[in-house]
Amino acid sequence: MRFVWAIIAFVLATLMIGAGVAQRTILEAPATETATLTTDADAPYVLIDGAVLASHPGAQTLRIAGDGPVFAAYGRTQDIAAWLAPTEYVHVTLGAEDLPVSETVAASAPVEGDAPTAAPAGSDLWLDEFEQDGSLATTLRLPADMSVLVASDGTAAAPSDLSVTWPTGATTPWAGPLLAGGILMAVVGLVLYILALRHVRRSRGPRRKGLPTTATQPIDLSVEQAEKGVITAAPARKRLGRGRRPFVALSALLVGGIALTGCSPDAWPDLQPEATPSPSASVIVPEGQGAPAVTKTQAERILGRISEQVTAADEAKDPKAAALRLTGPALTERETNYRLRTELPDADPLPAIPAGTMTALLPQAKNDWPRMFMAVVEDADGVATVMTATQSDPWADYKVAYISSLRADATMNLAAEYVGAVAVEPNSPFLLMPPENLAAAYADVLDKGDKSEFTALFDEKTDTFRSLVAENRAAVLKKFNETGEETGRVSFLAEPGDSEPLSLVTLDSGAIVAVTVTENETAVPTDDDAVIKLGENVVVKALSGVSQSSTGFQTRYTDQLYFFVPAQGSNDKIQLLASRSNVLDAKVVEKE
Repeated sequence: MRFVWAIIAFVLATLMIGAGVAQRTILEAPATETATLTTDADAPYVLIDGAVLASHPGAQTLRIAGDGPVFAAYGRTQDIAAWLAPTEYVHVTLGAEDLPVSETVAASAPVEGDAPTAAPAGSDLWLDEFEQDGSLATTLRLPADMSVLVASDGTAAAPSDLSVTWPTGATTPWAGPLLAGGILMAVVGLVLYILALRHVRRSRGPRRKGLPTTATQPIDLSVEQAEKGVITAAPARKRLGRGRRPFVALSALLVGGIALTGCSPDAWPDLQPEATPSPSASVIVPEGQGAPAVTKTQAERILGRISEQVTAADEAKDPKAAALRLTGPALTERETNYRLRTELPDADPLPAIPAGTMTALLPQAKNDWPRMFMAVVEDADGVATVMTATQSDPWADYKVAYISSLRADATMNLAAEYVGAVAVEPNSPFLLMPPENLAAAYADVLDKGDKSEFTALFDEKTDTFRSLVAENRAAVLKKFNETGEETGRVSFLAEPGDSEPLSLVTLDSGAIVAVTVTENETAVPTDDDAVIKLGENVVVKALSGVSQSSTGFQTRYTDQLYFFVPAQGSNDKIQLLASRSNVLDAKVVEKE
């Protein structure tokens, strides 16, 4: 009976191992599924809709083949569609039975001059982009609201050989257990077979004794065996033959074990319990609020490009090159610095646009243009700089409009970057002070100090800039009076700058507001025979072009300031968060 059970175990082992091997070979389902995207038009762009990419779960592997350069980029669908408005393109969407279909979309925006879509590479709208010659393959994980733009060089027809591949998720969870079980049954069968052999040997019992023989002469066994041709090595062969069976069985188990170790994790059932997600703080997005203008990765790449281009402009002292990435007061201070460095070779350049670690990002939540984002970046020395960058239309690059040094202990209650914040209207009545009035009010505080009607609205404890302005004015006045107190006078006047305030709301219904204040420093003679000499003031000499004047000089400074303005009805005060001041220009006072 033991032989029967051994045979049954060997048969089961054969069936189980065969079934396990079959699951990993002839019965294994395809690991991927591929959809070919057909485009017959000669349009320069193909837009693969996010619905097509997200029609199957898992990562999306996009493959593109063409005859020349191949370009691909992805971003928000509405952003790419806005960028493509001036040109014709092919839109690949989901049709009947969720199969990809393509349609040609005509240009919907008028184009004046060169088409803004003639060069797709390098646009600030793309979350990422890829470029290669001949063919391109990349793996993405895009949601349904993001799409992929495919092109050649922006003028030639876009590549038409496109495909998207998704993993099917097919696994063989019972291949591993079947192989392991088969090996185990083989071991059981081997054990039963060995036990059966032992049982048979023991069941034979002792042999009967032979009949008594008559007394005879001893027989010479050597002669007898020689005569009969008996080979004495035969018994040894029998013992050797019986010892091979365990060796063969062990070899089979070893081969099966090696095959078992080659099984990948998808050949075993996943018995781990599903992780229970821990509760996280809910983020409530106001109804109708647009999507964030940029992601953190996108903003870091944009600021990196801005830093690189402005650094090149600084080295060349080229205001036109700087204007490609700067605007407003950030550009104005650069233009003045280039003039000074041209006239004064020893003049220091302005600090470079930082491209270090981004510690805070607040993008505007807006679907159309213009749009902006605010970012805080720390350099290698830990100095934090806050910047606001704006984009005028889908085809324009982001440009830094405001840049200031953040106060070391400044705090900002900002929304998450994946939510964003809406901009505040310049005349908003929901803040303690409308953004359009903030610069004028602070200028009045700089001039009048505690006598200003707006002093009580500003937090003096956190305002280090106000004390610096007061100290600088006192130093200028003292130095002027050393030689010109009896023949001239110096006056100071602060006024709101020409730049439009840029504001984004915070989580406590307040707002971060960026404004400019222009400080005027005027020195004029009070005696008709007196003249104002600049002496060692090489900056005013270089900007005005003269060293003395009978009518005096006016020097202007531009202050880029960031404030936190609390909501209307709040008990908090307006706090200065960041500041930066540089000379704007200098000129001779016109004769009245």
